[in-house]
Amino acid sequence: MKGRRSSYEIYWEILVYCREPKSFTNIINRCDLNSKIGQQHLGFLVGKDYLRLEDRGDRTSYATTPKAEEYIGLFSKMYGELFDELPGFKI
Repeated sequence: MKGRRSSYEIYWEILVYCREPKSFTNIINRCDLNSKIGQQHLGFLVGKDYLRLEDRGDRTSYATTPKAEEYIGLFSKMYGELFDELPGFKI
């Protein structure tokens, strides 16, 4: 499947990428988002308890929570059933 990513694909990508804590800048660069859209997606995921903020001295990082693993698994399964492959992204 080509073209624009859905919000669900972007959420999946962020959650998979943040299994290890990542900074805001790392996330928006890696997931190819602009700052405004990145803030909206991260805010939504934090609000749903799928991401947590971790203060690391002078930096804040985002990390996937155990609650997000259910979404990652369900989305991966559904996407695989529909398209015979997992959504691709560069890690």
